[in-house]
Amino acid sequence: MTNYPRIREQHIAVFGESGSGKTVLVSSFFGPTQEGSYSNDLWDLVADDTGQGNRLYQNYLGMRDRGKTPMPTRFAATTYYFSVKLKGGDNAAGKQRPFDALRLAWHDYPGEWFEESPSSEEEAGRRVDTFRSLLRSDVALLLVDGQKLLDYAGEEERYLKSLLTNFRQGVLRLKDDLLDEDRLAEFPRIWIVALSKADLFPDWDVHSFRDLVIEKAAGHLDDLRSTLREFVETPDALSVGEDFMLLSSAKFELSAAGPEPVEIDVTQRVGLDLILPVASMLPLERRVQWNERMEIPRKVLDTLADGAETLAAVLTGGKSLGVDKLVALLPKVGPLASLAALPVLTAAAKMAGSQLRDLNAQARQNHDFLTATITQFKLDLDQGVKDKLLIRSLR
Repeated sequence: MTNYPRIREQHIAVFGESGSGKTVLVSSFFGPTQEGSYSNDLWDLVADDTGQGNRLYQNYLGMRDRGKTPMPTRFAATTYYFSVKLKGGDNAAGKQRPFDALRLAWHDYPGEWFEESPSSEEEAGRRVDTFRSLLRSDVALLLVDGQKLLDYAGEEERYLKSLLTNFRQGVLRLKDDLLDEDRLAEFPRIWIVALSKADLFPDWDVHSFRDLVIEKAAGHLDDLRSTLREFVETPDALSVGEDFMLLSSAKFELSAAGPEPVEIDVTQRVGLDLILPVASMLPLERRVQWNERMEIPRKVLDTLADGAETLAAVLTGGKSLGVDKLVALLPKVGPLASLAALPVLTAAAKMAGSQLRDLNAQARQNHDFLTATITQFKLDLDQGVKDKLLIRSLR
């Protein structure tokens, strides 16, 4: 009987005002993987809740076949669980791998809760409980609505300042209920500012978006960063507004007569294929960056980038990379046992280029689906930067 954990769970929290496209995003993330024409030689994506998966796929089919967007989900706090189920579990490599599925918990926080005060004590309590549920996330996406940017063309600062102020005040309202005497060791540490509906800006890359946000709302972004620092132990181990991303669920051809689209091309998605690499690999990279320049308390380290040790062992497990002795220092399960193993994390986080491509090709040839998947995620992350869909902090 194996002693390895068979499921590795990652969490991502998605924040955005009502109408910013959160439901469309998660539907377009999941929907294409369910089409009969979809093919992935490494893994299958399944929704852990069948009914939830059917609703998301129904949303996607409505966009694909009828040009119809999903109905808004007002005040609905939803966590979607998806499992990336690796293939080849019966082969030799499959029997030795540390897990068979990577589960992604996608926390969708209601946009209305940042725009309106709670209507009752019960609702206030639900807001606190919902926020607590997403504290396991390493990564949070703060959505900037591309349609709102268009609506405020020429005075985008009005929208951006309102968005960031509402979000900051919404978080402050939760502070007393979330914090006792001590700050939180477990808290989203990477806050990516993401442009939703990026198809509305076909000439933009992620640098164009980043430059607009910094030019128009740098002060308000700093205020949000300062507020979030009040929540966390080791506040220097926190990235807010240092990473940027472009996201689009499809290409929408809008009607001049009203808000409803006349055509939706679901094949033209932007950035959604980066969600899994961002959730799984970015925390590992950031943990190494922070650990190289600051001392991080053990209880914070154990919650930062959950599963980093296992992912690092997968990435650096090849003897050809000269780190097999370091891999032996890693525990088979649980948090990092010794600082002596930190070189393994560093080697994994900094792996790139031909070394990474060679390991990916070797893993595919050997039908080592786990190593192939994890190295592909890292390759995809690097490609997202090259394609100017992602800016990741170097700090």
